Amino acid sequence: MLEGIVRESIGKSNAKKLKRDGYLIANIYAKGVDNIHAAFKQGDFIRTVRRKEKLAFPVKVGDKELEVVIQEYQLHPVTGDIQHVDLRVAIPGEVTDYLVPVKTVGTPKGLKNKGVLVITKRRLRVRGPIEKVPANFTLDVSDLDRDESILVRDIEVPEGCKMMDRPHVSVCGVIKSR
Repeated sequence: MLEGIVRESIGKSNAKKLKRDGYLIANIYAKGVDNIHAAFKQGDFIRTVRRKEKLAFPVKVGDKELEVVIQEYQLHPVTGDIQHVDLRVAIPGEVTDYLVPVKTVGTPKGLKNKGVLVITKRRLRVRGPIEKVPANFTLDVSDLDRDESILVRDIEVPEGCKMMDRPHVSVCGVIKSR
């Protein structure tokens, strides 16, 4: 379980001090839940997110234990380090929109025909209860030839969930290289 601290002061100087000490600034929120301004050790946060097996993962801030989902994050423009993260409390049974990551496996056969794999949507919006939302969508791109793509309507969604992105939008495809 990822453990964090509650920030007493939410000012800029306090945030700079925490970042200097290796902390990641976070906001935890949900409908009907009070906002929590928190900070996590950056290395611990990254390890927890990489090892998670479901979309939601547990955190402990102060005396509260919550299941949260990453809603949004901000990266440093030069170093690429995570600067800030918004975490949303996953309330069991409540139907909500979640952003589910897309992963690709395989090597497209269109790469041999002077093509390049382009991933246009890294996360897809899915509406449903957190128990039924998948941890990620794994797409097999090995059958894609040049000028072919996988659309949102081609992806299977678990029962009880609904895809909120437009069905004709491309998720990934192989295009002609220049």
